[in-house]
Amino acid sequence: MIRDTSAQDKLVEVKPNRKRQLIYAVAGVVVLGLLVWLAPGIGRLFSASGSVSASRLSFATVERGPFVRDIAAEGKVVAAVSPTLYATSGGAVTLEVHAGDTVKKGQVLATIDSPELTNKLAQEQSNADAMQVDYMRAQVDARKQRSSLQKAYDNAKIDLQTAQRDLARYQKAFARGAVPSMDVDRAKDTLDKANIAVEHAKSDLGMDNASLNFDIQSKKLAHDRQLLLVADLKRQVDDLHVKSPVDGQVGQLFIAEKATVAKDAQLLSVVDLSALQVEMQVPESFARDLGIGMTGEISGNGHTWKGIVSAISPEVVNGQVAARLRFDGTTPKQLRQNQRLSVRVLLDKRDNVLTVQRGSFVDESGGSYAYLVHDGIATKTPIRVGASSIDKVEILEGLKEGDKIVISGTDSFKGAQTVAISN
Repeated sequence: MIRDTSAQDKLVEVKPNRKRQLIYAVAGVVVLGLLVWLAPGIGRLFSASGSVSASRLSFATVERGPFVRDIAAEGKVVAAVSPTLYATSGGAVTLEVHAGDTVKKGQVLATIDSPELTNKLAQEQSNADAMQVDYMRAQVDARKQRSSLQKAYDNAKIDLQTAQRDLARYQKAFARGAVPSMDVDRAKDTLDKANIAVEHAKSDLGMDNASLNFDIQSKKLAHDRQLLLVADLKRQVDDLHVKSPVDGQVGQLFIAEKATVAKDAQLLSVVDLSALQVEMQVPESFARDLGIGMTGEISGNGHTWKGIVSAISPEVVNGQVAARLRFDGTTPKQLRQNQRLSVRVLLDKRDNVLTVQRGSFVDESGGSYAYLVHDGIATKTPIRVGASSIDKVEILEGLKEGDKIVISGTDSFKGAQTVAISN
């Protein structure tokens, strides 16, 4: 009988591995906890209308703090006073300055050669001299005429006195019977004639004196009128010397040297560098809040100056409105026309305001809703916005401090109520 190995076999008792069981139990509990914790999010994920990558979106957190409404833009230096000079008469122009030259008020910048105007002045001046001679001759003639009339009047009075004495003498002689009554009557007639002659001489003296005065006045008015014409021509001849109306700098020359121009042709422009302003372009949406007298800041060349809004254009061009700021105080000397500067105009400043960074969501939704982000899900939430600035928007309703919203890229949501955001 062959012996087997049954006598050598031993029953081995396998003891349970409690450590491994504990690890399995703990892992099961963790997995179950994760499933319980992620269940709401997984539910929202499956309930979302779509999924958008976070790299395509921009987010911002609602904050509470100071709110400053301002307009920031790039401006350029322009001259508040930049007159353009024109030719007052046609002729050949001689330029006395070059573009960029510094000039003083009253300095001659160009001279216009107009023989026609200068000859006309000489002719009218000659006419004025002739009229002055006529006026003086009329005065001499009037004095002679007055003298003659006065002489006639004086002679008439002497004849009257002679007639009175003759009448008195004849009356005395007639009373004594020395002369007949006929001589007395003749003396009376002579006296009457003398009285009439005196009256007429006195009347002629008054009437002729008025006539002479009228003639002299007529000559004087004609001479004065001619003097006014000469004065106007002198002014026109003087204007042939084109002078600078301000202290400043020659801007642009519109003609070439020795060019012949017509009346009212552009000659050159002068820039008053002591009255510079800064012109800026403001978006139409902000222009309605802009007002004359608002304060601002002008910066450039490492300096900052205070400015005041001095003018606002009444028209909109390409969606923008032009506005000008003048320097509050002395105009800086180092600025040049058309130089670029940064401009900031303060519209409003408030404290303790709920705000969020400005984004395209304001324009896309009209400020009526925003996508509130929570646990990777963006939910469409009704809101109400207030005032807005360049970088912030005031939140009046619908959000609270600390909320996170999507500020740009919501066009890809296509108006969905909920959207999952993937990393």
